[in-house]
Amino acid sequence: MQTRLLGKTGLQVPIVGFGASSLGQEFRKIDLTDALRSVHVALDSGMNFIDTSPFYGRGMSEVMLGIALREIPRDRYLMCTKLGRYDLSHFDFSAKRVVESVDVSLHRMGLDHLDICLCHDIEFVPMQQIVDETLPALRKLKEQGKVRFIGISGYPMKIFRFVLEQASLDVVLSYNQYTLQNTRFADEMVPYLKTKSVGVMNAGPFSARLLTNAPLPKWLKEPEEVKAAARRAATLCESRGVDIAKLALQFSVSNPDISTTIAGSANPENIKKWAQWVAEPIDQTLLAEVESIFAPVKNVGHREGLIQNN
Repeated sequence: MQTRLLGKTGLQVPIVGFGASSLGQEFRKIDLTDALRSVHVALDSGMNFIDTSPFYGRGMSEVMLGIALREIPRDRYLMCTKLGRYDLSHFDFSAKRVVESVDVSLHRMGLDHLDICLCHDIEFVPMQQIVDETLPALRKLKEQGKVRFIGISGYPMKIFRFVLEQASLDVVLSYNQYTLQNTRFADEMVPYLKTKSVGVMNAGPFSARLLTNAPLPKWLKEPEEVKAAARRAATLCESRGVDIAKLALQFSVSNPDISTTIAGSANPENIKKWAQWVAEPIDQTLLAEVESIFAPVKNVGHREGLIQNN
């Protein structure tokens, strides 16, 4: 699989990274055999950048990865996990919890270091704490060799500039903001990140199933007009014999300024498809038609976290 350099880290990451949130049964009950095999299929497909969090399955995702990776040489993959979010409304970005969280994550996955550690969904807390307390604690762990590179993740564009105007970061992760329907991340933030030599990571190319043929989940927060446009786009793609998910993934990985796009599944067959899809050229004619459907709702999203962080 094609790889790209991740900012100034020196890491070469695949254009599609493996998201392990599904291993924590975040979205459905999983088959354990399939879930473990999905990790191996991802590695065999070149998706050797793995993204997880203690929030996913409240620890289950990391435990599952620890089992799946038990016999895999450490140099075959890059591991990114997060800290600070531990349940839907449980956040703790204190320095004490930073140390505890990293140690617990390492134990669960059977590792002696993390390649990347991110402060998870920082828009849900007063963000000055991230600058004043959380990141300094992470830097100490970096000095100790437990973490190689550090960063932040979240949904609103405001969070990245807020932190980077006060602190240095190695990488950032945005989700659901560089898709067929929403390109705010590239439009508003990527040029700024490049000036800072910050590694650029994108997650959620399918925008929480919005850009798939699957039934939309009840918890999807996008406005109804966005959902309706997505259904029209999916129907158009189907009439041309194309899965809209294929077009969505191909679109997200096509931006050379975004090093990796993270997609998650506990189904090995999905992962095999993704590897095939990104090796094929995108249908530019179909893409233009789909983009015209989304034009009236382009970059329309929702609010996440505290009002002042949006």
